[in-house]
Amino acid sequence: MTCWYEGPLAAFDTETTGVDVETDRIVSAAVVVQDAAGTRPRVSRWLVNPGVPVPAGATAVHGLTDEHLQLNGRWPAPVMFEIAEKLAEQAAAGRPLVVMNAPFDLTLLDRELRRHRASSLDRWLDSAPLLVLDPRVLDKHLDRYRKGRRTLTDLCEHYGVELAGAHDAAADAQASLDVVRALGRRFAARLERLAPPELHNLQAVWHAAQARGLQAWFARSGSEESVDPAWPLRPDLPAAA
Repeated sequence: MTCWYEGPLAAFDTETTGVDVETDRIVSAAVVVQDAAGTRPRVSRWLVNPGVPVPAGATAVHGLTDEHLQLNGRWPAPVMFEIAEKLAEQAAAGRPLVVMNAPFDLTLLDRELRRHRASSLDRWLDSAPLLVLDPRVLDKHLDRYRKGRRTLTDLCEHYGVELAGAHDAAADAQASLDVVRALGRRFAARLERLAPPELHNLQAVWHAAQARGLQAWFARSGSEESVDPAWPLRPDLPAAA
């Protein structure tokens, strides 16, 4: 029987105007679908005119300028609909979705859907939930004592995965998918008996524990930064009084 990490997987990634999921916008996105390890992936790409200026710092990361997005990007409303439809398609097929640092990309998409579609990501997932695989959460749990950073670039280097064109949504999505396959093989003894729905639920627990550990580290360091334990989607902010 084929293990889940050798079988059908999809991956989702975005490039954005910044790192605040409540206020920043998606400028590009990609979904990569691969039916089995080693097969040719199917890639869907979107380029978005966010309707707000793109900070120079964000452009320095992904290379997408205001001028380029205004000339070539589409309006957000139809794009967010198409992305949500594509993710719902993966959920309906029971195909696990790889999302590196899932609370960022999925929450940002949810907020964009609320902003431009008066909806939410959950509404697209009424009939079938997403089965998310987050390489960041998996790696931190399975190899918790390893020193060093755990960005996508770091994970690619650690697991021997090629990352061609970092900070391109399609390239990052493909690399994240490849990392999960490599991670699955390396920790096969601990993962092969876990079905994706069970693994999804376990990651929520693991991420919460990781968040508590990071929050404690911030407290010891005198930092007031807060860490959200929610995974794979952050809850709505409470309404202003």
